[in-house]
Amino acid sequence: MTTLQDATFAPGSRIVVRDEEWLIRSVKTGTADGTMIKAVGVSEFVQDVEATFFTDLEPITPLVPEETELVPDASSRFRQSRLFLEAVLRRTPLPRTERGLALADRFLLDPLTYQQRPVELALSGLRPRILLADVVGLGKTLEIGLILAELIRRGRGDRILVVSPQQVLEQFQRELWTRFAIPLVRLDSTGIQRIQQEIPAGRNPFTHFKRAIISVDTLKDAGQFGHHLDATTWDVVVIDESHNLINKGTQRNELARRLAAKTDALLLASATPHNGNKESFAQLIALLDPAAIANEKDYDAKDIAHLYLRRTKISPEVRDQIGDRWADRGPSQAVPCAASEIEERIFDELTDVWLAGKWSDEAVSGKDRLFPYNLLKSFLSSHRALHETVKNRSRKATGTELTALGRLEVLTSAMTDAESSKLQSLVRELRDIGVGKGSDVRAVVFSERVPTIKWLAEVVPGMLGLKPSAVRVLHGGVPDVDEQKILQEFELAGSEVRLLFTGDVASEGVNLHQQCHHLIHYDIPWSLIRIEQRNGRIDRYGQKHQPQFRALLLTSARDDAKDDRTVSAKLLQREENAHRSLGSVEAATGLYDAKAEEDRLVRDLLDGKSVDESYDDAHTEIDVMADLFGDVGTAPVVTDVPQARVPKLFASTREFVDAALYEIYDDRPEDHIDLRREDELLTFLAPDDLVHRLTDLPRSYLRTHREGDDLRLKVTFDRKLAQRKLDQARQSRTPMWPEIAFLSDVHPMVDWLVDKVLIRLGRQQAPVLTADVTGPTYLIQGVYANRLGQPTVVQWMAVSGLPGEPTVQPMEEVLRDAGVGPSMVNRAEAIAVVPLKDLLPHAVAAARRYLEGKRDEWADANAEPLRQYRQQLTHFQQASIVDELPGAHREKRRQRVQATVAEQHDLLDRLETAGDPLLRVLAVLVPPSESAA
Repeated sequence: MTTLQDATFAPGSRIVVRDEEWLIRSVKTGTADGTMIKAVGVSEFVQDVEATFFTDLEPITPLVPEETELVPDASSRFRQSRLFLEAVLRRTPLPRTERGLALADRFLLDPLTYQQRPVELALSGLRPRILLADVVGLGKTLEIGLILAELIRRGRGDRILVVSPQQVLEQFQRELWTRFAIPLVRLDSTGIQRIQQEIPAGRNPFTHFKRAIISVDTLKDAGQFGHHLDATTWDVVVIDESHNLINKGTQRNELARRLAAKTDALLLASATPHNGNKESFAQLIALLDPAAIANEKDYDAKDIAHLYLRRTKISPEVRDQIGDRWADRGPSQAVPCAASEIEERIFDELTDVWLAGKWSDEAVSGKDRLFPYNLLKSFLSSHRALHETVKNRSRKATGTELTALGRLEVLTSAMTDAESSKLQSLVRELRDIGVGKGSDVRAVVFSERVPTIKWLAEVVPGMLGLKPSAVRVLHGGVPDVDEQKILQEFELAGSEVRLLFTGDVASEGVNLHQQCHHLIHYDIPWSLIRIEQRNGRIDRYGQKHQPQFRALLLTSARDDAKDDRTVSAKLLQREENAHRSLGSVEAATGLYDAKAEEDRLVRDLLDGKSVDESYDDAHTEIDVMADLFGDVGTAPVVTDVPQARVPKLFASTREFVDAALYEIYDDRPEDHIDLRREDELLTFLAPDDLVHRLTDLPRSYLRTHREGDDLRLKVTFDRKLAQRKLDQARQSRTPMWPEIAFLSDVHPMVDWLVDKVLIRLGRQQAPVLTADVTGPTYLIQGVYANRLGQPTVVQWMAVSGLPGEPTVQPMEEVLRDAGVGPSMVNRAEAIAVVPLKDLLPHAVAAARRYLEGKRDEWADANAEPLRQYRQQLTHFQQASIVDELPGAHREKRRQRVQATVAEQHDLLDRLETAGDPLLRVLAVLVPPSESAA
């Protein structure tokens, strides 16, 4: 046996470490301790043990192909050989040069081309680093799931970190497990407590859990997690709602920079991906590709085309595919609410004193200029919100201002609920749409102000005859675990919840459409972006009923009062018009940030402009982002996405799983794991080594599948059955997981079976089987890798014509022509192994010559995009130095550019094909005529 410390290692091959045999799961080169090899134990004393080895720390012996032991396969229909070959095919990562999708239709979702398009974009680059910017509701979580699954299949998705707002942690985790069978540990406040209980103090939690989801607010605390993040590398980092990362110097921006430097793949997702500022957007793009933009003030759409994808509901590709999976939205109905007598008195006070500028003895400037509008917006929300604003301001007010605040405090204190015009209208509207005792109709009510939300939750249920259990309240002060539970309960058909009162904490990323299609704006944000985000909670992919929107508009009899008709009514109509004509409000705002949009509008109102004048004037300015993103919805329809060519011996994953279970358990899985079959359903008691692979799943999921001390798994390949069970889980009264899981190709059970099949053969053994071939045919795998250990070329070869005139053919074709499949018959004839062993070195040599002869051709295919990027680096380096900068700043920029270029060149060097090919003898086919001893 030969020891080569600088040998090429590849996933799926075997090594000997500490006198035990291991199966390589993944390889990473360039660490401080040499090549890092993650492996699972094969031999008796380490079977199923997961371990990590480093080539500089201990001897690692690759098994030499010429020393392969040939073993006749005595299994029925050569099942062992066929399973072994299939397992090797599944375990071997697809090469970097394979850009097509391998698993596009293997999951619990509709196979829509527009949702597969981001996968195509991610796989087309040097590294999978893209910004998913589809508008609200198109299914960015599903797009992310598809990308993650493809990266897992390529051996580049073992370690995954998802960073999201805390309110969507549960939702994101459930979608990835129920749709794709990708488990993530949820590290909310409860999950953090679990870490502290389960791992030693000071241990890096991100090495303990290889796939995790955590909130951005938890993770941004550099004092708690910074040193752990700096010591951790990832295969994939996903950052949801990534527009929150833009502001340089913030904790979130610093977090993003840390993570971007520690991962191969980086997926950013946001329906509002930029704030209209070219420079800040360039900084976001630099996280994905630091050399994409040479001049942050001057760049074009072509500079970021490989990194960015945005579609709307009216984009042709989307519109032509969603069909009845997304009901068209209804009109936004304005509901006028005539002010009561006391509300008119408050309008008088606001108009005559505050908006007239008579509330202060001194000249008003800065933020104080905006305060009268803060009072107005508070009142247009509710008298309770206004009362809270007045109380808070009064603590630091003096003189005339304190007196004016005192008058407002008296009015708001005297006002009763019965005198709230909007409250009475809300109750009427809720009754009209059917919300009430004994009804299943649900509605979500949005307000910007927490006092309004809390007040409505107190008074509305009684006015509708609803029990307190029928109402939930959600705002920024709710703990993260409760927040996730509230949102989940609102989505459950069987729960008692009928009304959700919430603020804009629920306006980003949250699904509220499963059981609800009524949304009421109790008050209107002064931002088209925020209105669209709110509406997108029920107007999204999967909505079966027409989304209905209502907005309560408080109106005054006084002509010069700035009631809801002044701003809110106009914004409501503008949002609806933009949505129907453009698919998004982005182009209608002139800005791309909700706060910036609202601040501009208030400033314009202070300057005497109307809402229409404010938005119209915004479009007379040059929109620096317009050229960058072009016209919305004009991209041509492309009907298909490239598919990967993946050899296989089994017609389906189901056939592989069935055969593997019977092979592993000697045709008696019913006895060993209590396997039961019922049509398309499989149930069985999970062995300990499979249970270990499921520890990333929530305890609640594992509890629902417990039978005493055992874990009973229920799985199916039937999409309809799995979807029905998912729908049934949503019908429950309390949060629950689907009873049956869809068995996707990346499900831990399939992964477990692949490993179990691979270790059925002994150390460096290859099966021999009879087939329809004219002479001994050696099936050999050949892999070239880059310096990161990622395959750049994978060849499946069938070598025959030995020893005199060796011929190398594609293994897949030879297997097909030789009739290798479930219809084979194993007559258990004796096979002369010694002559086959004598020919083995000739077969390996022929395969090696073939690979070496093709190396330059294949290397060029891998190297071409690397060459193109090197040219881009040259352009970046030349164009990045701005002569107008002062000397010191120019030198600092030059050093920063040089460091970026050197870093990227180092990456390119590691992506080049390197070293000799790894060869592995998989099996030998012999003709029946040579089956005599």
